[in-house]
Amino acid sequence: MVDRNHICKACDGVGLLADDEEWQYTCTVCGGDGIFLPGDSPEPDAPFSVDENNRVLE
Repeated sequence: MVDRNHICKACDGVGLLADDEEWQYTCTVCGGDGIFLPGDSPEPDAPFSVDENNRVLE
């Protein structure tokens, strides 16, 4: 069981984010695992691409 204090607040522990058009993509803060531990970096491991509508391209 994951400690509620370590749940990623960006995706609420789900591992997915959604834009205003309901396109879902992997959470860029926790990397998709839903857990954000103290000392983790909120920055993605590598830059990611977006389309002209600013949607994440996976």
